[in-house]
Amino acid sequence: MSEDQARKVIQTFKYEPKRLERGYSDRTLYVNLSDNTVKAKTISEETKDVFIGGRGYGLYYLWQAVTGVTKWNDPENEIIISCGPIAGITQYPGTGKSIVVTLSPTTGTVIDSNVGGYFGPFMKFSGWDALEVQGKAERDVVVYIDGDKGVVTIEEVPLGDLNTHVLAERLTDYYSESENDKKNISVVSTGTGADNSLMGMLNFSFYDRKRKAVRIKQAGRGGIGSVFRDKNIAAFVIKFSNVNGDLNNPADKKRINDTGIKMHKEVASMDPKQNNMRKRGTTMLTPIANDNDLLPVCNFKFGTHPDAVKITKWEDKFCHTGSDGCWYGCTVGCAKVVFGFELRTGPYKGQKVLVDGPEYETIGAVGSNVGVFDRDHILECNFYCDTYGIDTISFGTGAAFIMECYENGILNKDITGGLELNFGNREAVMELLHQIAGGEGFGKIAGQGIRKMKKIFVEQYGANSRFLEDIGMEAKGLEYSEYISKESLAQQAGYGMANKGAQHDEAWLIFMDTVLKQIPTFEDKAEALHFFPMFRTWFGLVGLCKLPWNDVVPANNADTDEPQKVPEHVENYLNLYNGVTGKEATIDDILFESEAVYNFQRVFNLKMGVGKREHDSIPYRSVGPVTVEEYESRQERYDDQLKDLIGVDPSGKSTEEKIKVVREYREKQYEILVDTVYKRRGWTDQGIPTLDTLKRLRVDFPDVVGLVKKHL
Repeated sequence: MSEDQARKVIQTFKYEPKRLERGYSDRTLYVNLSDNTVKAKTISEETKDVFIGGRGYGLYYLWQAVTGVTKWNDPENEIIISCGPIAGITQYPGTGKSIVVTLSPTTGTVIDSNVGGYFGPFMKFSGWDALEVQGKAERDVVVYIDGDKGVVTIEEVPLGDLNTHVLAERLTDYYSESENDKKNISVVSTGTGADNSLMGMLNFSFYDRKRKAVRIKQAGRGGIGSVFRDKNIAAFVIKFSNVNGDLNNPADKKRINDTGIKMHKEVASMDPKQNNMRKRGTTMLTPIANDNDLLPVCNFKFGTHPDAVKITKWEDKFCHTGSDGCWYGCTVGCAKVVFGFELRTGPYKGQKVLVDGPEYETIGAVGSNVGVFDRDHILECNFYCDTYGIDTISFGTGAAFIMECYENGILNKDITGGLELNFGNREAVMELLHQIAGGEGFGKIAGQGIRKMKKIFVEQYGANSRFLEDIGMEAKGLEYSEYISKESLAQQAGYGMANKGAQHDEAWLIFMDTVLKQIPTFEDKAEALHFFPMFRTWFGLVGLCKLPWNDVVPANNADTDEPQKVPEHVENYLNLYNGVTGKEATIDDILFESEAVYNFQRVFNLKMGVGKREHDSIPYRSVGPVTVEEYESRQERYDDQLKDLIGVDPSGKSTEEKIKVVREYREKQYEILVDTVYKRRGWTDQGIPTLDTLKRLRVDFPDVVGLVKKHL
C-alpha cells in the first residue's frame, strides 16, 4: 500500500500473533464500531468443549450479545465469523469454510451462512478463532487485520464504488505491496443491494494467481450483507503471508497427510466418472434435477421443462485454466468462473467482466424458477447479484413469487411501475434487480423478501392471504432454495424444520427419499432428519465443505451397509478431526457435539420468538399442487396416488375436488412426520427441546433452562 494515499486510522490495536495449538488460538477478536473498542477475548475450555468452533462460536457470542427483543438493525446485533479447528489445513479438499452468524432482517432470528474464500483461514492463522463485530460506525469504515504484523485497525480509506467487483479489486490493490502480495489479501464486502434491500449477502474474496483476478464466494442467506451495511462497514480486509500445511500445529500431521493423499487420489479417479465437478462445478445438478422432476420452474409449480436443456451445459463457458479451489489444496475445484462476459444492462453495460459461477442454486433461482432458459441471462443476473451483494436464491425465489402474483392479477403494471412481470420476461427480471439494488420503484417492495411482500399484497392490494401463503416459497421468513419437494416428504420436513429457515444445507434428503427410496417409513425419515442435520452441522463447527463428503464417493461405496452416509469418508473426517485436535472422537462423539449446538440454536429461535411447532410450517406449494394447472400437469401421478395411497377413486371428480383430497392427505402426512422427528430429537410435541435433552447435551445453562421452562 502506498503511504501517500489518503487513509484515516480511527483505532489501532496491536497484538502478538499467536501460534495455533491443535487447530485453536483460544481467543476472539472483538470490535465495537460504536465506540471503536478493539480487544482480544479469551475462549474458555468449557466454551470450546461445548461449542467447538464455527457456527457454535457464532451462536455462543450472539446469544450473549442480544436479547429476545433485539432487532437486526439494533447496534447490539453482531456479525460473527468463525471457521473451526480443521479449517485451513491444506492437505484435504474442502477445508476453507467459515460461518457467518447474525440476526436476520428477514427471519428475525439467528441466521448462519457458510462460505469459502480465504478470509476465514487467514483470520485463524493471524491468531483469531473468531471475529466478533458489534455496534455501528458513524460513516463507512474498513476493519483491517494485518496478521503478519499483529495489527488491527479501524480506518477510513478511499472507497468510491461500493459494489464488490470494484471494491474488492481496489482494496486488494490498496493493501498489497506487489502483484505477488495479492494472494495474501482477502476482502469481505457487499454492494448497493445490501444497502437498499433485506436480502443482502457478503462476498469473501480470494486471489486467483494464474488468472490474475480477484474471485469471490458468498455467504448468501438471510440478509447478512444488509446487517453489514447497516453497521456502516465497507469491508473487512485481512492480510496473511506464508500459508503452509503446518499452521494448525496438528497433534498428528502424518494422520492428516495420509488421509489427504488417499482422498486426492479418489477425487482424481472417481470425480470424472461420477459428477465431474472439476469441470462442471455444481452445474452438474441441473440436468439431474430436470430429469427427476426436481428443478423449480415458474415459482416451484413444475419440476421440469423442455427448454431446461438450454441451461444444463456450462463447460464451454467456463475458463478451464488454473485451479478452481476456493482454498488451497481443494482438488474438487467446484468454484467455476466465466471470463470476458459482456454486460447488456445496468450501470456497467458494455463492460466485459468476470462472473464467479454460476452455481446450481443460481441457475434454478434466476433461470428456471422465473421461466427464463437463457445462459447469458443467468450469467448477467449472477454477476449483478454478486456485485450488488444480493442473494441469488432470495432474489430468484422472490421474483418468481412476484411473477405468479402478476399473472394472477394481484399485481399489475400500475403497481409494478410498468414492469411486465410475466414468467419468462428476462428484461423485466433484470430491471427488477437493478431497482432493488438502487432502492427504486417496485424494487423497494421486492427487496423486502417474500414474507413482507405477502403482508403488503394482502393489506394494500387485496390479495387472498391463503393463496399467498400457499405459493409464497418461504419458511421462517427465508426464501426456499431450489428443489421441488412435492414428492419428498423428508425434504419438506428438511425445509420446514431447518433452524434458519428453508435452506437445504441441514438436510438434503431429496435423492435418498424420491430417487433412491432409501427411507420409506416415517421412522426411517425421522432418523435421516436426525443424522444428516447433525453431521452437516458438524461441518459448520469445524470448517469443512460438504461436497467432498458425498458428491464424490469411493468406488465400493454402494456395497457398504449405509451408502448414503459414505462411511469411508466419515472415517476420513474422524481422522482429520482427531489428527488436528489430538482427540480420539468416534462418530457418536461428533454427532453429540453437533446435537448440542443444534439444540442450542433451536432454543435461540425460541428466545427470538420463532422456536415452536407453528414456525415449522411450510407453504403448501412445497407439499403438493396448489392450482388446477399444477395438478393437471401431473394428473396421472396424482390420480394414481388418490387410488393407491389414499383409497379414493378419482373418477367423476373435478380437479378442484381431487386437489382438496390430496391436500388433506399430504398435510396430515407432514404433521405425522413432524411428530416422529420431534420424538427422535427429544423435543416436546410443540418442538421445544426437553430439559432432559438439554441436560444430556450439556447445554442446560441457567439462562437456557429458564427460557425453556417458560414455554413448557
